[in-house]
Amino acid sequence: MKNSNWNSRREFVKKASLAGISLSFPFPEIPNFMKGYELGIVVHSYGMRSSGRLQSAEFPAFQNALDFMNHCHEIGARGIQTVVNGWQSDFSKKVREERERKGMYLEGSIGLPKTNEDVARFEADILAAKEAGATVVRSVCLNGRRYENFSSRQEFMDFKKGAIQSLHLAEPTVRKHQIKLAIENHKDWKAAELAEILKQLGSEWVGATVDFGNNVSLIEDPNEVIETLAPYAFSTHIKDMGVQEYEDGFLLSEVPLGEGIVDLKKGMDLCKKYNPQVTFSLEMITRDPLKVPCLTDGYWGTFDNPKARDFARHLAMIKKKSFSGGLQKTSGLTDSEKLNLEEKNVVQCIQWANSQ
Repeated sequence: MKNSNWNSRREFVKKASLAGISLSFPFPEIPNFMKGYELGIVVHSYGMRSSGRLQSAEFPAFQNALDFMNHCHEIGARGIQTVVNGWQSDFSKKVREERERKGMYLEGSIGLPKTNEDVARFEADILAAKEAGATVVRSVCLNGRRYENFSSRQEFMDFKKGAIQSLHLAEPTVRKHQIKLAIENHKDWKAAELAEILKQLGSEWVGATVDFGNNVSLIEDPNEVIETLAPYAFSTHIKDMGVQEYEDGFLLSEVPLGEGIVDLKKGMDLCKKYNPQVTFSLEMITRDPLKVPCLTDGYWGTFDNPKARDFARHLAMIKKKSFSGGLQKTSGLTDSEKLNLEEKNVVQCIQWANSQ
């Protein structure tokens, strides 16, 4: 239920002059379907600011999850998904108190256990997240990108074996503490692969963080990916994607919501259908476009040969839906300009979702 804090926050967003953001930009009118789907924010939306690697008095680095939560509250976010790593009990309690005071949701982001010896660390992070009020924690099996990390099918199968082992190590802990573990499609699994892994695991405590855009890089239609993974949705990464051709394949970027190729209405409705409690967390990453070199031999080392029709359809989509005006780049910008652009992108997406 929306409390007075949340209503005040929505009013703040509608009236905000965005002081501190030097770039001026228009906000598109919100479509009716977004009403009732207010967004939280994934900490990776602030990849530059949260890391502290860029220095700016105007956009100081977040010192911890409380800093991040306070900022997200100020710009009208419904909740946060943030990294939980080594939190002590007193800090978890502070996060819980602040979260409850602001009426926000919290999801954790934690690393899976790699070995039996790592389970204790995993359990400590689970307990810290739960104490702070999280009912869902998100994780990934691969921190990189499948087509960059592995050059052969055997390398990928070795990774898959280890990833499944990690899930079997993690499942008893989340079942014991009754907190849901959501595995993201993180440019590692094709949608059907992740769905099959979750089905075989067969645990009510392990599901998916449905990322709306990642699998474009694996030559999959984002809307079909959402259809496949929505039945397993415990959480989401809401994003829209822009694409353009380049000599070795295509460029891929997160773009402001409503400007890309993802059917946001269909995806959010599907996730809500299968899980009425699912949250919608914005992951708007500001960076140079990713190069997806699908026209090179090296890209295909871990994949089965694609059906010619499906590959041709994907390339035709890239050509037909090429992002107008060029994809954003951060290279060549000053630190202050990069942080300014990052904030602009996040606020534009939140404004797009929350305005009436």
